[in-house]
Amino acid sequence: MYKNSRGRPGVVLAAVAVAQFVVALDMAVVNVALPAIRASLGFAPVDLAWVVHVYALTFGGFLLLGGRACDLYGRRRLFVLGLVAFGAFSLAGGLAQAPWQLVAARAGQGVAAAALAPAGLAMLTTTFTEGRERVRALGVWSAVNAAGGALGVLAGGLLTEYAGWRWVMLVNLPIVAGALALVFAGVPAEDASARRERLDVLGAVLATCGIGLLVFGVIRTETRGWTSAVTLATLAGAAVLLAAFTFAESRTAAPLVRLGLLRSRWVAGANLFVFLAAAGQFASFYFVSLYMQGVLGMGAAATGAAFLPFCAGVIVGSVVATRIGATRSPRASLVPGALLASAGLAWFAFISPGGGFLADVLGPSMVASVGLGLCLAPVAAAATTGVVSREAGMASGVLNSSRQLGGCVGLAALATVAAGRTGAATGPSALNDGYALSLAVSAGLFLLAAIVAVVVLPRRQRLRAADLGARRGSALDDRAVR
Repeated sequence: MYKNSRGRPGVVLAAVAVAQFVVALDMAVVNVALPAIRASLGFAPVDLAWVVHVYALTFGGFLLLGGRACDLYGRRRLFVLGLVAFGAFSLAGGLAQAPWQLVAARAGQGVAAAALAPAGLAMLTTTFTEGRERVRALGVWSAVNAAGGALGVLAGGLLTEYAGWRWVMLVNLPIVAGALALVFAGVPAEDASARRERLDVLGAVLATCGIGLLVFGVIRTETRGWTSAVTLATLAGAAVLLAAFTFAESRTAAPLVRLGLLRSRWVAGANLFVFLAAAGQFASFYFVSLYMQGVLGMGAAATGAAFLPFCAGVIVGSVVATRIGATRSPRASLVPGALLASAGLAWFAFISPGGGFLADVLGPSMVASVGLGLCLAPVAAAATTGVVSREAGMASGVLNSSRQLGGCVGLAALATVAAGRTGAATGPSALNDGYALSLAVSAGLFLLAAIVAVVVLPRRQRLRAADLGARRGSALDDRAVR
């Protein structure tokens, strides 16, 4: 049983926010530095993309394991371990002298992030009670998360140009040190001595291999295509492993993911919502960045700076979502947020080769970013509504997995859509057409997410009988459900 002390909630929030910032930052900061990395370390062109892909592969593959491990062995313990490992692998990457060393360091960063992200979110959900307090905390967390992703492009461009590519890795060290200082200043230790559950090793192996193989198969579609024998075999293998995982979880008394958790309309609806939204969001970031550089001719640093207004819009949306969430259910923010994000991306779909930053980028990005800000904190609140404290890491791992898988699948699928529209042409006009079509599909994904919020999520914050039934598998419900 965990201790009841919440420590210093403000310090807990600050530590989690700083850690989430560095996790989000590292998903984007390396992209701009890839040409410099290739020239410095002698990467073969076909291998260079693995500097980015291996992080997504290990991060997505180990998220469920990381989420459950923090429930069994302590959230603070996994959080600190994740921070230390993330810093160590960042140092190793910054000092890399050969391609394999950098790829290995990036893989290690992904594993560390898979422990860090669910442990941090679980710390928030157990420190701040459901309702206004938790929504406010998640609002800060979501704004920092979005800022990390958007600023990663800017930081990558500036660091590569003025300090050298190694600093896109080394910049993580002071951020990790700051997060660790906050942990030791006000995050309480947990007493897990009474816990006797063992980690579901079979479930961990099946889930990690299944999700990892799924991410690998999707990533490989860039070079192999969706209909190639290699891709189909890889995805089929992932499906078999995940089916075996589902069967194994239904047969064990201490599952990695309790299937009853997914019977909650809050948990199931929030995860489906975040899968669709992440698919649209990740793809839109990618294609808007390509449009600014490949069609409008903007430089890397200027492209990164162009995402700063997007950060501001996300913050505005998060503030509004916090105020709405103080008195309303997450559904009240998710529906208008998804619709607003869909409208902004539909506006993006009107980009043109002769366009400009103000009309084709700034205007739609402000609309889409406010909509996204309205969604980030409420979807995390929805995914943890009614979840008992001892399963907070499990729910956080599932949510993070849904987001990572959605982003990976969405980006790969929409890259295929864009390539199909562009064909063999390479001029700005052809590229513009491909990007525009993919952005239109991204708008459709957010529209589907809004429909999911309307149809699946309950109207009220109070749990219904079906949701309560989904929790019967837990005998240690240590806090009342509102």
